[in-house]
Amino acid sequence: MNGLGFAVEARDGGARSGLLTTAHGTVATPAFMPVGTAATVKAMTPAMVAATGARMVLSNTYHLMLRPGAERIARLGGLHAFMQWPGPILTDSGGFQVMSLAELRRIDEKGVDFRSHIDGSRQRLTPASAIRIQHLLDADISMVLDECPRFGEPEAAVAEAMRRSMRWAALCREAFTARPGYGLFGIVQGGVSPELRAESAAALTAIGFDGYAVGGLAVGEGREAMFAVLDVTAPLLPADRPRYLMGVGKPEDLLGGVARGIDLFDCVLPTRSGRTGQAFTRFGPLNLRNARHADDPRPLDENVPCPASREFTRAYLHHLVRSGEILGAMLLTWHNLSYYAQLMAGMRAAIAGGGFSAFAARVRADWAQGDIEPWGAVQQDGAEA
Repeated sequence: MNGLGFAVEARDGGARSGLLTTAHGTVATPAFMPVGTAATVKAMTPAMVAATGARMVLSNTYHLMLRPGAERIARLGGLHAFMQWPGPILTDSGGFQVMSLAELRRIDEKGVDFRSHIDGSRQRLTPASAIRIQHLLDADISMVLDECPRFGEPEAAVAEAMRRSMRWAALCREAFTARPGYGLFGIVQGGVSPELRAESAAALTAIGFDGYAVGGLAVGEGREAMFAVLDVTAPLLPADRPRYLMGVGKPEDLLGGVARGIDLFDCVLPTRSGRTGQAFTRFGPLNLRNARHADDPRPLDENVPCPASREFTRAYLHHLVRSGEILGAMLLTWHNLSYYAQLMAGMRAAIAGGGFSAFAARVRADWAQGDIEPWGAVQQDGAEA
C-alpha cells in the first residue's frame, strides 16, 4: 500500500460509505473521531474509547509540541504507544489553536510566531516544522499547517489567509515523507465565500493530497451557511479521496455533512458535554442537572449499546452530576461517544442499503419528538409502575 488506502463501497445520493486503511488499522466511513487533544480522550481510558465503536482518534500538534514535546513522545515509541491507543490517529497541525489560544501571534509568509499559553515562551511553527512534529508523533494522518481566520473577518483578509494557506500546503507536501499507511490531508479554506472555497479546492487538488479537509467552519457562521459551503466545496474534491469536516459537530451536523459527501468528523462536543452534564440521546439532548431526573429510575437510553447508557439510572447520573463526582463525567462521556458511534454506524448501514434519506428522516423525527415522557408524569398517569 502506497500512502493511505481508501475505497468508496456504496453511494446513496451525496452520501457515501467506504473503508479508510492506515498503518494502524482500517476505519469504516463515515466515521466520527473522538478528540484526544493532549494524548487523551478526557475522562476515558483507551479501552473505553474502543468499546464505544470509535476506531480513530484525533490529537493536536500544538498542545503536544508544547507539552510533553514531540521529541519526547518519539523517544517513548510514538503517540500510539505513549497513549496506549493501537488504532489510527489523526493530528491537527496546530494552526487553529495558534489562532484561538495564543494571546500574541505574528504571521508571516514563512510561518507563525506565538507565545505558549502554558508558560509564555516564544514558539515558532512553520509548514516544515508542523510536518516534522507530526512525523515524530507517528500520526497516521497529518494535516497541513493553515491559517484559519476568525469568523467575520473582511473577505480580503479571508482571501489573503486562504492563499497563504495554499502556499503553506505546497510546502507541507514537500516536507511530508510518504510511507505505506500514512497520509497528508490538505485543508480547504475561504470562509463562506463560494468563490474562495472553489479557488482553494482547485489549488489543493493541483498539489495533490491523500485526503481533503474542509476547515474554517463551525466558528460562528451557522448551520445553514456551513451546509451551503459544503454544497459548493465537496463536489470539487476528488471522489476517490476521503473528505474530512473539521471540528463538527452536533448530531444534526453529522447527518447533514454525510448527506453532502463528508467521510470524517471530529468535535469536542460529545466529550465536553459529558463533563458538563449533557447527554445526547435518540430523543435529543438531556441536561442531567435538571431536577426532573432526580427520581427517574430509567436508563439514559437503552438502545445505545453501552453500560453507561443501559445500566445506570437517570436518578443516579443526576446525583453524580449535581455532586460533581468524576464518575458522572466518565459515564456521560462514555454514553455520548457511544451514541455518536451508533449514529455513524446507522448511517453507514443506511447508505449501504440505499435508505439514507429514510434513516435521516426517522432520526430527525425522534429528535423532534423530544425526550421520553418525564418519569413524574408517567407515574401520575399510571402508565408505568
